[in-house]
Amino acid sequence: MFDKLFKNWNRKKLKDKRFDFLFDEPLPNEYVCLDCETTGLSPRKDEILSIGAVHIKDNKIIMRETFNIFVKPSKNISAESIKIHQIRPIDLENAVSPKVAIFKILDFIGSRPIVGYYIKFDIAMLSKYTKKYIGVKLPNDSIEVSSMFFKSKKKTSEYEFIDLKFDTIMKELDIPTLGKHDALNDAIMTSMMFLKLKDVTPAKTTFYTS
Repeated sequence: MFDKLFKNWNRKKLKDKRFDFLFDEPLPNEYVCLDCETTGLSPRKDEILSIGAVHIKDNKIIMRETFNIFVKPSKNISAESIKIHQIRPIDLENAVSPKVAIFKILDFIGSRPIVGYYIKFDIAMLSKYTKKYIGVKLPNDSIEVSSMFFKSKKKTSEYEFIDLKFDTIMKELDIPTLGKHDALNDAIMTSMMFLKLKDVTPAKTTFYTS
């Protein structure tokens, strides 16, 4: 009830009515998995350099419906930053402006719930831009795969440590590794995690309102 009221209140703040569809009821069994490569780990001061995403429908990753875009930063990226995200200046030669990238990813996401690994960070990064361009933060529900993995583990005690590193989850779920530090590849690998965990994790424990 509260979530619905909050969403309706947020909808009224939307400055660009072309994106009213973000608030529509999502179609059942449809999701979008996404990943952002960024200049750093601060949503407040860092920028998005690339966005990768893929649609999930009826327990299948729709590989013909993928999204992969490079985003032009406002300043030159540092050598230290390149070591982390491995995106070089040459990779950004044909990058688009943040506004173009955000409008395109919003069209791709639609009203679908957003799946990801530590997805709150990605949503915070995207919301910094959506707040600027359309007046609202990204309103979609989100699903955190590390939380799903945690809930799927049978613990011998409440104090037992569960390793939630990306590589650990991949290995335990026997998922093939694609190229790392590539937004689209990360989104595809996370989609595979989600589908493997979906049937062993109660749905009501995996949804969060952004």
